[in-house]
Amino acid sequence: MLDFINEIVHEDGKYGREGYADQVSAREVLENAAAGLARARELNIPVIHVVVGFSEGYPEWPSESPVFSGARADERLLLGSWGTRLHDRVANIRSEPVVVKHRISPFYGTALEVLLRSLAVKTLLLAGVATDMVVLAAAKDGHDRGFQVQVLEDATAADSDDMHNAAIRVIRRSASISTVSEALGRGRQK
Repeated sequence: MLDFINEIVHEDGKYGREGYADQVSAREVLENAAAGLARARELNIPVIHVVVGFSEGYPEWPSESPVFSGARADERLLLGSWGTRLHDRVANIRSEPVVVKHRISPFYGTALEVLLRSLAVKTLLLAGVATDMVVLAAAKDGHDRGFQVQVLEDATAADSDDMHNAAIRVIRRSASISTVSEALGRGRQK
């Protein structure tokens, strides 16, 4: 569960207002992700949540990054704020770890790989926003670390259809693409 934070997926989030929330809504990403999350819990599949954020004062902030350049100026992605909390529809339960990252990839500078190995995870089922950022990075980095990778396409979105579709085309080269119901069965009932 990648970057399902209010700042990105909620309509009142700073990134949400820049197109992400509209795409999340149009693609029914939160509904599909919530159904996948519920099904994974039912099947006792380990669930790990990843959030992007920076500490007070932004000491981890990459000042030269075009992706994060505006974060400090308008206090985006401040850890402990409403913006970096998981959206209510897909919030973690007590037993589900939350990994904090300070870059695009959830593997960079985090204990994610150690956590996955300790849980004996072989296959990554990825859901998240944005498809062209964290999902793409997780798919590539997961592949390079020897995991099987499956992206749950109906539980992902970018800030536009074009970016989402381009990212899925790239991801398809090293990972499989499916839906929540294809991967986990009994998806969301419409």
